[in-house]
Amino acid sequence: MKPYKVRKSKIDNLGLYAAKDIKNGEKVIQYKGKVITRKEAEENPKYDNDKAIYLFNLNKRYDLDGDFKFNTARLINHSCNPNCEVTGTGLKVWVHAIKNIKKGEEFSYDYGFSFDEDYKNYPCRCRSKNCCGFIIREGSRWRIKNRKSPKQDK
Repeated sequence: MKPYKVRKSKIDNLGLYAAKDIKNGEKVIQYKGKVITRKEAEENPKYDNDKAIYLFNLNKRYDLDGDFKFNTARLINHSCNPNCEVTGTGLKVWVHAIKNIKKGEEFSYDYGFSFDEDYKNYPCRCRSKNCCGFIIREGSRWRIKNRKSPKQDK
């Protein structure tokens, strides 16, 4: 039995949900795709930021393009209070639980976007209490002046 189910997300579009209780540290799903060079990612219009892209930086030379239907992990949404993290060894990328996750909870991780001039183009819809309103990596969220998300949970 797969440890996840695809359902409509409260965060954005579709999401991945726990089909059973998941323990802290447990592997949830592999992030699959095509290994491409950094140069290709920078030059190919498929990877411009005007649309959804599913790229993971593997190392200084390669990225992983996860924009394929067979990559169910691409449906995991960003959260400012994530319950998963992404780790990689070599050219393999895995999503692991970083806390105990109950059956029915949506999986999420911090997308790790940097704080740069276009950060406002990526609004966050996670609604967590610590949401800064934009998809920015945890270590850079302090830079956002108004840290309140417009749609926070009560």
